[in-house]
Amino acid sequence: MREIGAQERLEIRLSGSGGQGVLLGATILAEAATALGRHVVQAQNYGPAARGGASMAEVIISDEEIDYPEVVAPRASLCLSQEAWDTYAAATAADGLVVYDSGLISPQSELPALRLLGIRFTELATQRLGKAVVANIVALGALVALTELLPADAVQEAVVQRVPPRFRDLNVEAFRLGMDVASATEGAVR
Repeated sequence: MREIGAQERLEIRLSGSGGQGVLLGATILAEAATALGRHVVQAQNYGPAARGGASMAEVIISDEEIDYPEVVAPRASLCLSQEAWDTYAAATAADGLVVYDSGLISPQSELPALRLLGIRFTELATQRLGKAVVANIVALGALVALTELLPADAVQEAVVQRVPPRFRDLNVEAFRLGMDVASATEGAVR
């Protein structure tokens, strides 16, 4: 595993379709980093449709003040839809990591300068947890495990703080599932 989080400025992009929870995932990362005393900028962009339109959220985490609040080339990207892959995967920094839902995305282009890992997040969430809606949290757990961008316990605490009380146990289980699956597939990063 290559540690991505040990940089002065860390840029992360999460992308998918509206309703897949990428905005929530970015908010959780931002809140975890803030709780650790880091400087954070979080921005989001979503299409005109509340559900189904393209959505993207970016997080910048730094130990110092952030003087340029826009992502230039993220070191880590998460893609949860084909449109997200087609639009954002190639914009990841050289030697960066792109994690994607391999049950929903068929990579159509070669990205030799990037490290790629496909995991069937939606399928895992549905089969193991009975709820596709937590695929974003499964993916977030995988991203955290693969990158070490933030301590897992800090991100898990942000999950607990952000989701409604009646869904906390499910989301914590989803986060841990993502971490476990990523740890088991770490050698598959190409």
